[in-house]
Amino acid sequence: MFDKILIANRGEIALRVIRAAQEMGIATVAVHSTADSDAMHVRMADESVCIGPAPSPQSYLSVPAIISACEITGAQAIHPGYGFLSENAAFVQIVEDHGITFIGPTAEHIRVMGDKITAKDTMKELGVPCVPGSDGGVPDLEAAKKIGEEFGYPVIIKATAGGGGRGMKVANSAEEMETAFRTARAEGKAAFGNDEVYIEKYLTTPRHIEIQVFGDGKGKAVHLGERDCSLQRRHQKVFEEAPGPCITPEERAKIGKVCADAVAKINYIGAGTIEFLYENGEFYFIEMNTRLQVEHPVTEGIFGVDLVREQILVAAGEPMSFGQEDLRINGHAIEVRINAERLPNFAPCPGKITAYHAPGGLGVRMDSALYNGYSIPPYYDSLIGKLIVQGRDRPEALARLHRALGELIVDGVDTTVPLFDALLQEPDIHSGDYNIHWLEHWLETNLGE
Repeated sequence: MFDKILIANRGEIALRVIRAAQEMGIATVAVHSTADSDAMHVRMADESVCIGPAPSPQSYLSVPAIISACEITGAQAIHPGYGFLSENAAFVQIVEDHGITFIGPTAEHIRVMGDKITAKDTMKELGVPCVPGSDGGVPDLEAAKKIGEEFGYPVIIKATAGGGGRGMKVANSAEEMETAFRTARAEGKAAFGNDEVYIEKYLTTPRHIEIQVFGDGKGKAVHLGERDCSLQRRHQKVFEEAPGPCITPEERAKIGKVCADAVAKINYIGAGTIEFLYENGEFYFIEMNTRLQVEHPVTEGIFGVDLVREQILVAAGEPMSFGQEDLRINGHAIEVRINAERLPNFAPCPGKITAYHAPGGLGVRMDSALYNGYSIPPYYDSLIGKLIVQGRDRPEALARLHRALGELIVDGVDTTVPLFDALLQEPDIHSGDYNIHWLEHWLETNLGE
């Protein structure tokens, strides 16, 4: 087992990793920018190293600075959290070349799943159902129009190196294809340095369902059920829950086994999430995230498993502490993402926290790096906390969420808490009757976005 690990991240996810390491008796090293010198993850770690100025490319994305921090402190492994360098195959290779363990998948697995076309082809070979679409990249507009005619409109054009909703455009007709195709390519080039795109059939009312998988890197893998992440704004998740309100036990067992078998065949190591669109009882693969997800706490809640601890264990060569037969769903869990943003336009709202109180009580977890007097810097993501609740069933979890939101105090900046207060008044939220477009329509009607 490792004596010391470095966390190449910040905020609540850095705290999350530190807590797991502390429980395992492992010393931790926090890295931070000059803007984060007073951040909570710096205070909680055993050691800290400043790796550069505020802009991410000069600090949290600086591979030489992170490797140097490992060498200076003697850290034997790096946990990347999510975001930043967590799915950067080149970074993983450099880490391994320096004799440091990367707590996560191999560089090759990240590389394969990081390219949407290669990932889709790989999943097809492994028996995972995929959305009908182009075989590989689409070279030009003429080819794009032929694909639209073949599969029927609407279709969606996606950047092969895309993510976070960038480089994605829908064409509802042949007339719309030219603008959508050119825009998707331009966005892909601007955001990822790659203008290659592929095309898929556009499902009109799907839900976003993701399967949590975990492998030991030696041919053993399990699934930990699904999460429903259908409530999204501009392709960004805001409300996640497990189990999914629309998934039957039979569907869960079937798609879960497909996913677990797939990652076992490729000797996948650590946590991963296979994401699907789900419509009319069918699952369609869209991508695999080769890292810990923001919403992993809802899975931990219903299965009683510490996913970060398991990541550390298997990275150190230890066996997983559970098998598929040990995993039983207990209750229902919901997570909402609390962002420092000003409604109705969701504009980032950095600033000083003048008062902070985290909700508590049975079945309530607040993952946050906030504290009284902390100044939220303007340089990073606006996520400031994740409120996770668990109940014996979905109605109890929703009631607990309503109560916990009422207890949460974050003064000094605007947050997205009023959004969730409003959503909990909607009958569709309580019935679970929504899809990936529901929130966008609701925001347009209620907030005029």
